Amino acid sequence: MADSAALLVDEVLPHQPMRQWVLSVPFPLRFLFASQPKVMGKVLGIVYRAIATHLTHKAGYIKTTAQAGAVTLIQNFGGALNLNIHFHMLFLDGVYIDSADRSRARFRGVKAPTSDELTQLTHTIAQRIGRYLERQGLLVRDAGNSYLTAEGVDADSESPINQLLGSSITYRIAIGPQQGRKVFTLQTLPDCGDGPLASTVGKVAGFSLHAGVAARANEREKLERLCRYIARPALSSKRLSMTRNGRVRYELKTPYSNGTTHVLFEPLDFIARLVALVPKPRVNLTRFHGVFAPNSNYRSLVTPAKRGKGKMVKTPKEAQDQSPAEKRTSMTWAQRLKRVFNIDIETCRDCGGEVRIISCIEDPTVIRKILAHLNDNVSSVAPALLPECRAPPQAELLEGI
Repeated sequence: MADSAALLVDEVLPHQPMRQWVLSVPFPLRFLFASQPKVMGKVLGIVYRAIATHLTHKAGYIKTTAQAGAVTLIQNFGGALNLNIHFHMLFLDGVYIDSADRSRARFRGVKAPTSDELTQLTHTIAQRIGRYLERQGLLVRDAGNSYLTAEGVDADSESPINQLLGSSITYRIAIGPQQGRKVFTLQTLPDCGDGPLASTVGKVAGFSLHAGVAARANEREKLERLCRYIARPALSSKRLSMTRNGRVRYELKTPYSNGTTHVLFEPLDFIARLVALVPKPRVNLTRFHGVFAPNSNYRSLVTPAKRGKGKMVKTPKEAQDQSPAEKRTSMTWAQRLKRVFNIDIETCRDCGGEVRIISCIEDPTVIRKILAHLNDNVSSVAPALLPECRAPPQAELLEGI
């Protein structure tokens, strides 16, 4: 999570305003995307082109003279550990304009989308996706409803993985005597009225498009927090616990509109939920579009790392001496602590001098031994600082006073 966010901010996303666009799709399309990732990739291309065209026209240009760019992180989970495939797209809040000699690119920003623009754009996306799926024979639409065809299901309805996917999408129990029923939840009184971001959401026919979160060009820390948020894993261990009767209880990060705060699972059904969230093999969940695409001629001009098509990267001598394994090494724990929590363990908090890191201990057995040793030392010192224990004063000795 921290590695991905640091890579995007340091090497990919330029010092320009960025906006997050989040697209959610109806339940049938979530099942289709989970079972056929290639279709999901095609649909994602449709979504990108629709939003990029909107930004280009809003800036007053056409797509032959202006270039948009985005990085998409595909999330396949919801807040209740349900299968909810949706797209988090970090778009440039504007477009790049071609220069005469194409040696540099000039940025032109745009204003935030209005509620009417979001609704119209959501309608356009829904119509284009529907037409594409109909041409592929994956979707059938009548006057009021849409249905997946047999090709859209990709397997027979009795397939175990299909049952897990369907139950996870519809918030139902997948395994056990309560199979088919709604997942048990804990609820409180719901909030009254719409949320603060209700005006920045477009909703059409089960599609939902949100574009209310943005970061200005000088807000790099906010951008990194946003990248860290959309690159987060599906499960948070801090919000996971066991009840007294052996059920798995998971706390929602944000309560639902109906007041739901927790979901409860039987242990076996909890494992089934996790199985449904595992994507198919060789499915890339991070996609680059427009000027950020690997084959784009503009990538070397706009990205901080200056890497792109036809651009040779000049590495320093110390980097050339590293082995391939060392080049692939992630950030150290010290770097993660400093970047994520602003804890600098390489600087002494007493004198401000430099601290040399001897080793990074990750073996749980060794960690427990060290903590137990430190705890024993504290326990042996603490009693010496306390007064000696004594019995309470006896009442009969105070009767004559």
